[in-house]
Amino acid sequence: MIIVRDVSKTYVTPYDNIRALNKVSLQIARGDIFGIIGFSGAGKSTLIRCLNRLEEPDAGTILIDGKDITAMDKIQLRLARRKIGMIFQQFNLLDAKTVYENVAFPLEVSGYPRDRIKSRVEEILTLVGLTNKLNAYPLQLSGGQKQRVGIARALSNEPAVLLSDEATSALDPQTTYAILELLKDINKKLGLTIVLITHALDVLKHICNNMAVLEDGKIVEQGPVEKFFVNPESRTAKQFIDILQGFQDKSLDREGAGR
Repeated sequence: MIIVRDVSKTYVTPYDNIRALNKVSLQIARGDIFGIIGFSGAGKSTLIRCLNRLEEPDAGTILIDGKDITAMDKIQLRLARRKIGMIFQQFNLLDAKTVYENVAFPLEVSGYPRDRIKSRVEEILTLVGLTNKLNAYPLQLSGGQKQRVGIARALSNEPAVLLSDEATSALDPQTTYAILELLKDINKKLGLTIVLITHALDVLKHICNNMAVLEDGKIVEQGPVEKFFVNPESRTAKQFIDILQGFQDKSLDREGAGR
C-alpha cells in the first residue's frame, strides 16, 4: 500500500514561489492501478516524482509498504528505489546501448548477480514482447518499442511499485492501447501496484480502477473511475468530461456529414 499524508512542495524561483502540492493525502491499495489526472500545472508530475523522491517534498510523509520514504537517508533511499520502477514520457533510453544493454544497466548498477543478468534480461524482454530486438539500438525502434524497453528496464529489479509519468502521451492511439494492455497484463501477472498520471480520459477509463483529481496542487476528488465518469464532483473533473463530450459530439457530426 502507498500512503501519502499532507505532502507539500513549493518551488522557489527568482520571481515567485510556486506551490506545486498543498497538503496532498491519498491511499493506494497494493496491486491497484491508480490514475492521477489534472490539467497542466496541477502538480501531477511533482506528486508522482515525490513518491520516489526524485522531487523532495517540503513536508508530509510517504509510506510504501510500511516504509517511510521521506525519512530515509541516501543509502536507504537508493535501496528502496530498486523496488520502485518508473517509466517516462520520453523513454530516457541510452542511445549508445542496445536494448539488452539498456535493460541490463540498472541490474549492473544495483549489484545484481552477474551470472543471472542475462537470464533476467531475457525474461523481462519476453514479458514485454521484445525478444527479437535484443541487439537493436533505440534509434532503430518505433516509439512503442522504445516504451516497451523503458517498461522492461523499470521492471528489471523486480519492483513492487511501477510509476508511469505520462508514459503514453507521445504515442499514437493504437500504440497507446497496446502499451496499456501490456501494463494491465504486467499488473495481473506480477501483482504490481501501478500509479500513472495522464491527461487522457481514455487512458484513465481503459486501465485504472481508482483515481484522484488534482487541481492547483490539491486533491479535489478521488474514488473509483466509474464514479468519475458517472458523477463528477470537482470543477476539474466536470471540465474533463465536458471536453470529452465535446470531442464525441464533433465526431458524431463529422460522421453524419459524411453520410
